[in-house]
Amino acid sequence: MIRLTDVHKSFGSNHVLRGVNLHVPKGQSMVVIGGSGTGKSVLIKSVLGLVTPESGTIEVDGADVTQADRDAFLARFGMLFQGAALFDSLPVWQNVAFRLLRGSLAQPWDQARAVAIDKLRRVGLDADVADRLPAELSGGMQKRVGLARAIAADPEIIFFDEPTTGLDPIMAGVINDLIREIVTEMGATAVTITHDMTSVRAIADQVAMLHDGKVRWCGPINDLDSTDDPYVQQFIHGRAEGPIAAVR
Repeated sequence: MIRLTDVHKSFGSNHVLRGVNLHVPKGQSMVVIGGSGTGKSVLIKSVLGLVTPESGTIEVDGADVTQADRDAFLARFGMLFQGAALFDSLPVWQNVAFRLLRGSLAQPWDQARAVAIDKLRRVGLDADVADRLPAELSGGMQKRVGLARAIAADPEIIFFDEPTTGLDPIMAGVINDLIREIVTEMGATAVTITHDMTSVRAIADQVAMLHDGKVRWCGPINDLDSTDDPYVQQFIHGRAEGPIAAVR
């Protein structure tokens, strides 16, 4: 579904992506791991066309992303942002239905509200949450609202940016379970970026490790612990000693 071939992206003298090669199979959940500043977020932004690589190709479902009609292209994606990124001034249901009220997917408000409430229920929130403001919700509830928004338009591809950041271990487990269930039910292709190894083991079919602007290792989740790659082993076990230098 997603293929990056020799993708390079720099910001001035900062070379972020240095020849990324990555293949995300259709209907699979790919989790990209790696330290801070290794290019994980830039990778996602490149796929979405929010940043333009200097070289290399990015294809979604066989089509070059630079040639795609933007509205139709972006309509295929859902996104759960780090920190949920809800609109403070909008009630919950309008946050969930934000895409459904605008652009080529625009629906009547009553229809969009019904979809929003249905998606809220899917992530374990009652209908009475729909008219609250985000500030009236806990962090875990806000994250669920963000997940409901990500799936509101039944996208083919969903990106999850650090989905459990800032959550306690129990709520993080709830979000991981929801992501796994929803991706499976929808048959969606998912790409998650995270530092949380518990999330990796809960939601991944495939894992790719990004280091120094390149995919260092990629393989099935079942092979993660048995790989002898020293970068992967240091990262997944959180060791101070190894080839990955700690930022001081």
